[in-house]
Amino acid sequence: MAVVYVAGGCLWGVEAFFTTIPGIIHTEAGRANGRSSKLDSPYDGYAECVKLHFDDRMLTITDIMNYLFEIIDPYSVNRQGNDIGEKYRTGLYSCVDDHLIEARQFIERRKDRDKIAVEVLRCLTTLKVLKNISNI
Repeated sequence: MAVVYVAGGCLWGVEAFFTTIPGIIHTEAGRANGRSSKLDSPYDGYAECVKLHFDDRMLTITDIMNYLFEIIDPYSVNRQGNDIGEKYRTGLYSCVDDHLIEARQFIERRKDRDKIAVEVLRCLTTLKVLKNISNI
């Protein structure tokens, strides 16, 4: 099993989508790469994201990127649909170097790579799991 974090705008829709993908074992909605460890603090640079626990014998990072690109506008900066702001940026975050390399290669292989605004970064802070919160 492996873990990666994906951001694609409002986390609830992203989470709902990824729960339907074979090979996704478990999902957790939350935040990544913010500066605070408290959920009730003001916006601190985090991205709304979903932690994906996945079977890496069934899914690759390339597969996950393909799925992510199905549900996002990869050219949009800090916006997905009606969700506007830095916390709605798109990205893939991981603590595993090979995940980051594969995600960057996925983008680099695309003909539209110069237009893509999806960030691929090391996950620097612990995901804060959100439960029973309807508007973050």
